[in-house]
Formats: sequence, C-alpha cells, structure tokens
Amino acid sequence: MTRIVIDHLARVEGHGGVSVELGDGGVESVHFDVIEGARLLEGIVRGRPYDEVAPITSRICAICSAAHTIASLTATEQAFGVVPSARTERLRDLMLRGENIESHALHVFLLALPDYFGAPSAIALATEHREVVDLALRLKQLGNAIQEVVAGRAIHPVTAVVGGFGSWPTQNDLLALREGLLQGREDVAAAVDLMASLPPVDIGRSPSAYAALRMTGFYGYASGHEILVESSGRTVSVPVTAYRSITREQTVPHSHAKHSRWNGTPFMVGAIARLAVNGDHLPAGGARVAQRLGLTGESDDPQDNTRAQVVELAVDVDRALELVEHLLAEGDCVEAPVPVTPRAGTGTGAIEAPRGLLIHSYRYDERGLVEEADVVTPTALNAASVEHRLRRAVEQVSDRDAARIRRRAEMLVRAYDPCISCAVHVLDARRAV
Repeated sequence: MTRIVIDHLARVEGHGGVSVELGDGGVESVHFDVIEGARLLEGIVRGRPYDEVAPITSRICAICSAAHTIASLTATEQAFGVVPSARTERLRDLMLRGENIESHALHVFLLALPDYFGAPSAIALATEHREVVDLALRLKQLGNAIQEVVAGRAIHPVTAVVGGFGSWPTQNDLLALREGLLQGREDVAAAVDLMASLPPVDIGRSPSAYAALRMTGFYGYASGHEILVESSGRTVSVPVTAYRSITREQTVPHSHAKHSRWNGTPFMVGAIARLAVNGDHLPAGGARVAQRLGLTGESDDPQDNTRAQVVELAVDVDRALELVEHLLAEGDCVEAPVPVTPRAGTGTGAIEAPRGLLIHSYRYDERGLVEEADVVTPTALNAASVEHRLRRAVEQVSDRDAARIRRRAEMLVRAYDPCISCAVHVLDARRAV
C-alpha cells in the first residue's frame, strides 16, 4: 500500500488537504480532507434580533462577505414580507459585482495561474512575469474600491441593511469608480488575451452535474427564485425554498465539511456551473469572451472554472460601469430603507457567491428573533465533486509517480477555488432531508 498525503493545500483559503491510498489493484481511496473547526455562527445567531444577523453571518468569510450579507438580508426580508426598491437592488448588484471582480482576480491570477507558469507562488511568478501580477492587483483593487464605495468598506459591509442601505455613494465616489472601471475594461481585455494563450491541462476530466441559481432578466448573482441542476443533458428545476432537496448534506468520516449529492451524484457549483445554467443570459461581450475561451457548451474540465471566471470578469466590469452610469444620472438621491415590521416567519435567500451557490435560511419568531438558521456554502456543495474528480486525476497517472500526483491534485483543487473555512458549519439533523 502506498499512501500520499498533502497535509496543507497551498494557494487556497483555509486549511485542507488530500490523502491518496494506492494498492496493488489500483486506487484504493482518495479523500479531500477539510479539517478546520466548525464556525458555529448558525448557533450564534439564534436568539438574536433580525438586524444583527447579516453583520454576524458576513463574518463567515471575508472574501465573500458581501454575498453572505445579501443572502442574509434577502432571507430576512422574505420572512418579514419586505420588498426592497429597484434602486436598492441595483446598488446591491453593484456591490456583488465588486466582490466578484476582487475574488476572481485573486483566484485567477494569484492562486491558479502560477500552476500554468510552473511557479510555486504569486511572489515567484512576479519575478518572471511582473505584468501578470500587476494586472491582478489592479483588478483586485478595482473590486475592493467598488465595495468600499457601496458597502462602506472592502470586507464585511456596514451600509447594507434590511430593506435598503443606511448610506449611499456620493457623486465624487461614483466618478472615481467610473474612471477605475474604464481602466478595468482594458485590464480585462489583457486578462482574456492571457487566458486564451494558456495551454489546456487535462486533469480530472469527467462528466459532471452542475447546479446554479437560474438568473432572471440578466446575468446577475441575486436575480432568481429557482435552482437548476443540469446532469447528462437533463435539467431539473427546484424552488429556492426547497433547497434541501438538492443539498442533502451528509457527514463523512474524513472531513469536517459535509458532502452533497444530487440523486446520488456529486455536482459542481461556481462560475462554470453558472455558465452551464445561465449561458443564454450572457451579454454580447461576455458571450464573445466565452467563445474565445472555448466555453460554448457543457464542460467536463474542472480547469474551465478558471476560464469561466475570466468571462465573468468581463461581464462584471461592463455591468458595474453601466450601474455606475445609472447612479450618476440619478444624481445625489438618498433613499431611506423600507420600513420593517418583524413577524413570525421563514425566509430563504439564495445568492451566487464568487465560488457558487450560497444559501441562508432563517426562522423568526413574532419578535423578530432567530429561532433557527441554516447556511450552506459553495465549497460545502463542491466537496463531493472535488473528491470525485481527485480520484479521476489520480487514476490518470499511470506510473503512480507521487510528485506528479501531488501536483495534479493541488492544481485540480485550486481550479474549484475553494473557501475551505466556509465549508464547515452545523446542520440540525432533524431538519435535514
């Protein structure tokens, strides 16, 4: 028996690893080991008033704190029957675009691309390809700037509240964002050129099921009320409120993150899943980028998730510029949040975070205090898919070379852009389906 262990995966958020066991007959087992402790934030919010829930749950993740905030606010608003204004929805859309730009720039250039250049880190990459790292930092800063203007700071939003925003961007702030977004368009064009120049990498290819929020009206991350699962040419639609029929979380002995399967099959969430489910909603510019990068149909290649993130970078910079122009045309117009009257009820908010489908679900009592909370994160949904494709990647190494297996396993996990810390949470087994 040969055992290969990666104790700590580099260039991913959080602490996780991979363990492989090879026997005389072939691959005995492959595990994606998530070994961080549970965050317990679902338990922390129990008994808390509704206006404290989003600020607390946004602490699940710094990189995805805007998505957690808006998913949380959406769930609370649904429970209380609060309908935000169209202006609030547009500003939330802009906030999510900023987060996506920042997160995708970080993953594509600083976490994933060093593998393609044979560099062990972004710092090492900068010694030979400084222009790539400079490009990454400009786009990342652009995403941070959008969040600072809209959300009050780059991480853990402070302006977004139930029913609206506590403060609105100034005209001067928006003018500065417009200049940054115009530069961002040029940077995205360079990013597309770079990604198109990279050779394909065959690691862990296998048919996959995909799950994503079905977008309505346009390619956005908070515009939909149903989840679509695509598997072997078959599409199934599930209302967001019935999300547990898809997630079906189960514990596994080797990981602190639960595994999810659709009809017994692992599925993938994230940028490539969004393209699979919502490719018909891509604007013309995004569709051209997708075509250039070879993302024109169903994909069996996990590395295509990184390419799909570049497509979304192009979509998000264009959309963010459009939203900023709209806000500038409206002038200095501050809008108070919609009044909130707490009541007993249940609400579920589904958002497409940078790494995929994110769900917050709460039950409130008549005073507006949380009785129950459930948060399902993209990396938790992806864990079974990662493990499935890791096995395929190991099986592809016919000579059983340990160093090659390590490199391929690390590159495959990074393609999923996992947030390992976010994957560990608590689920009330009495409510699991």
